[in-house]
Amino acid sequence: MITIYRRHLEACKHTSRRHKSCSCPIWAQGTLRGKTIRRSLDLRNWEAAQRLVREWEVHAPEQTVTVEEACARFIADAKARKLREGTILKYEQSVKMLKAMGKKTLREVTVHDIRTMRESWKIAGITMQKRLETMKAFFKFCVAAEWLDISPAAAVKAPVVKDKPTLPFTDEEIKRIFEALETKYLDAHPFSSELTKKKIKAFILVMLYSGIRISDCVFLRKDRVKDGKLFIRTHKTGVPVWVPLPQNVLDALDDIGASDFYFTTGAGKVKTWTTEWEERLKKVFVLAGMPEAHSHMLRDTFSVNLLRKGRTIEDVAALLGNTVAVCEKHYSPWVQSRQKALEEAVKATWGVTIPVLIKTHATGFRAT
Repeated sequence: MITIYRRHLEACKHTSRRHKSCSCPIWAQGTLRGKTIRRSLDLRNWEAAQRLVREWEVHAPEQTVTVEEACARFIADAKARKLREGTILKYEQSVKMLKAMGKKTLREVTVHDIRTMRESWKIAGITMQKRLETMKAFFKFCVAAEWLDISPAAAVKAPVVKDKPTLPFTDEEIKRIFEALETKYLDAHPFSSELTKKKIKAFILVMLYSGIRISDCVFLRKDRVKDGKLFIRTHKTGVPVWVPLPQNVLDALDDIGASDFYFTTGAGKVKTWTTEWEERLKKVFVLAGMPEAHSHMLRDTFSVNLLRKGRTIEDVAALLGNTVAVCEKHYSPWVQSRQKALEEAVKATWGVTIPVLIKTHATGFRAT
């Protein structure tokens, strides 16, 4: 049996364990499953302490984890796995609302709690989908750690979102972007320098001809460009993935005179630098008459250009570092190779001999 009591602080006027009304820390003492327990519950609310002890009586203390503690372990695990800083940031943002539950144990979280939380989000449908995916990943992590039997988020459905087709830049829009950069940028932003303009030009060209993410482009190291090719990543099979760069892109990179990094000093957070470069590109898009454009459209343009040339969705997925399923979701309307294969399959049926039926007096019809 476990007994909870107040361990009064020196400043508290009470000394008896029987007194419950103060806000001193709550401790637990007793025997559970043959083990002696005497520990702080790290709680000051009496009802919360009672709930926690009841939880212990059903499940072992090591399986009774608070939401706050589970969130911290989830983020620590993500960092230990060396996930991208941007991914970790999204995880932190997604579990922030869960942390508000504080000392509430994981087993106290219900499907209703998650649904209520989802209803409070004033965000776009696609953003809500991604946040729910992260929530589900969090509870899946908790189930794997044996802190939960089932995930309360598993039954919570994401909103239905009608995906808009991924639209790349047209050749005319690309021309307008570079014209705006060359002829309007410094006049519109006189505190910028010629070097900044050159860096923006090189930045756009690298994204356009390599398809890398903006965060990867921001921290692009000089040693990743060798023999006219850009090293993107090492494939899961251990094979390095390189992308050849046109000479004009190589010349633009040489023109900015980088040391170790092309577009940053190498210090600082990825999010901070990425936000700064997003703002720089946005200024150029506005000058080009495309205020709704964004940097990811450069990556989309790279992908769609490959598909227009008949490359497979698998090739694009390998270069982007995405799964085939993700690429199909965004780029299926642009897969020319698939359309050509379907057309060839239809044309192949044209050579099949179709029998001609001739009517006879004796048997009705016969094939010739």
